[in-house]
Amino acid sequence: MSNLNEIISFFPEVKDVKEITPLTAGLINQTYKVETADAKSCDYILQCINNQVFQDVDLLQHNIECVTRHIRKKLEEAHETEINRKVLRFVPAADGKTYHFDGEHYWRVSEFIPDSLTLDAVTPESSYLVGLKFGEFEAMLADIPEKLGETIPDFHNMEFRMKQLHEAVEKNAAGRMEKMKQLVEDIEKDSYEMCQAERLYREGKLPKRICHCDTKVSNMMFNKEGKVLCVIDLDTTMPSFIFSDFGDFLRSAANTAPEDEPDLNKIHFNMEIFKAFAKGYIESAKSFLTPIEIEMLPYAVKLFPYMQAVRFLTDYINGDTYYQIKYPEHNYVRTLAQYKLYQEVKKAEPEMKAYIASLI
Repeated sequence: MSNLNEIISFFPEVKDVKEITPLTAGLINQTYKVETADAKSCDYILQCINNQVFQDVDLLQHNIECVTRHIRKKLEEAHETEINRKVLRFVPAADGKTYHFDGEHYWRVSEFIPDSLTLDAVTPESSYLVGLKFGEFEAMLADIPEKLGETIPDFHNMEFRMKQLHEAVEKNAAGRMEKMKQLVEDIEKDSYEMCQAERLYREGKLPKRICHCDTKVSNMMFNKEGKVLCVIDLDTTMPSFIFSDFGDFLRSAANTAPEDEPDLNKIHFNMEIFKAFAKGYIESAKSFLTPIEIEMLPYAVKLFPYMQAVRFLTDYINGDTYYQIKYPEHNYVRTLAQYKLYQEVKKAEPEMKAYIASLI
């Protein structure tokens, strides 16, 4: 690992470093807190960007700079106070970029937000706040003038995920297809419906927005009174369907069991979490949502367990080359669990539609 004090020296704003300590939060990037000696000065967050996941760091940082600059402008126009606590601020390196490349790793620095915390607990109350804040996040970015790119190409593209499954089935690299034949056939029956977003986009009927694409309670900062300060972890913020923010949150938050639960009888869809999240989201996002986007919100909730089942199944057929597994059949168990959640969401679709209609 690089010398952290040497790395931080490439960011001239950061002075009088007292201590650099690792933070445990975050699964993708290595993250450290940089504490400064001057009590009047702010502290900072130092991150080593995972350029195996985010291979175009220029594009990644361009997206983040555009997003934070636009949100900051909106907050200033609204005469908000404590703006540096309500939007992330990235510190320029000596060359003016918001990252430094040391020849092996990419590094960036942002201001640490004091007296703030993240939450992990999923409750109706926290789900409402997540929906409200991520809807507001999208609304603020609805008129962003710059063009943003995909930091992970085809991340939530269902047609692409089905293509990957078809390739895996054809190759049958691990010799597992005989066992998987019926499950693949069952998944294929719904593939046309589940790929409809991409078709509607090509027909000009469904827009892409700037979305966060990793909506969860822990990706928001709260103050000590429980009020949301800002959205964090902006690496996946990119053009996508709003379904990415709506459906992916509920895939995990409204599941009554872990995503790899082997006992399928424990897997149900929590309507209270759905209602709380949907209420918050629609309150803040209805100003820009089109009728077709609102109509398809239940489709979004179905899409993400379906997509994740396809991804786990693809990896299982390929011989477990992508996801880390804890035991030989782990991806198979994950596939069945996500497919069961998909089936539970399908049962809840009439109730979801009725509830959304009541909010509009």
